[in-house]
Amino acid sequence: MTDIIVIGGGIAGISAAARLSADAQVTLIEAEKALGYHASGRSAALIEQNYGAPSVQALNRASVGSLNDANGGYLTQRGLMIVAGTHEEAALDANLETMGLSRISKAEALAMVPVLDPEKVAFAGYHADAHDIDTDRLMQDFAKTLRSNGGTIRTGHPVTAISHGPSGWEVETGGEKLHAQKIVNAAGAWADQIAVMAGVPPLGIVPHRRSMARIAAPGGHDPARWPMFFGVNETWYAKPDAGALIISPADEDPVEPHDAWADDMVLAEGLERYQNMVAIPLTKPISTWAGLRSFAPDRTLVLGPDPDHADFIWCAGQGGYGFQTSPAASQLVADLTFGRTSPLSRETVAALRPDRLRP
Repeated sequence: MTDIIVIGGGIAGISAAARLSADAQVTLIEAEKALGYHASGRSAALIEQNYGAPSVQALNRASVGSLNDANGGYLTQRGLMIVAGTHEEAALDANLETMGLSRISKAEALAMVPVLDPEKVAFAGYHADAHDIDTDRLMQDFAKTLRSNGGTIRTGHPVTAISHGPSGWEVETGGEKLHAQKIVNAAGAWADQIAVMAGVPPLGIVPHRRSMARIAAPGGHDPARWPMFFGVNETWYAKPDAGALIISPADEDPVEPHDAWADDMVLAEGLERYQNMVAIPLTKPISTWAGLRSFAPDRTLVLGPDPDHADFIWCAGQGGYGFQTSPAASQLVADLTFGRTSPLSRETVAALRPDRLRP
């Protein structure tokens, strides 16, 4: 018997399991054969502290120190730019205020991203304090922490049944039955399904598909030092990645939980919006894919014990913020699981607890 079973091996699950393992015997189970297969393996991997709802921003601020310093640091400076056409100035100004970016000149924007079309780009904003995250190493280090604390990771173990009795939880997975005092639900797009399987009312967490394409570096340029750049209202974005460019229509189409793939029509529309702001014609994508970003109804994370089932702990609804919030979010899950006071403000904790979503 273990103290805690964590269901889900994405960044939410592995970070929570690592934190919890300092004070408990933890077993993490993941349906796929590798950690980080779904949303975590398909992330844009960026932290921008002003991104997300106020509670998400609080987690960003509480996480950035660890992401910058722990184990030699996981961050590399990237920068963030928003570009706008002639008739988009008002929308740009609203975006700049929301995200804490500053106006820059068109000439400055073109110097940073030389493929932008000077005939189409009229206005721009920029923020230097946005960073790439070394997501692979971050997940590996959380896994290393879990194992060094005596925890266990079992991949290729889909959950087939969950029941609760006087001695705690019984989880059927991989042809065996595991027992634990507590369950942490870090199942991402499948979080509500796991809850229902456990007899816990779902919270309305819905996965949303995001499509992506990788293209060769435009016009032979080296994009390594380019910022990530967006259209106004995030109708598309482009991000340098390993000598190429990742482009997304920033779609958020609600779907059922599944192994996601790109919607070709949606992707084509996003690529066209990108093309409308650059001077170099698009080339055929090298590859395309999609991930699922799962949101609670209020679009912020759900962290902590269920109000009606205290031994069922939610770690879900990351909505694309999983990596950038993982140090603070996992610490909050551990603090709430063990009844400790969080260093986060009471308002932030209340905005993240599952209690807010129960009638």
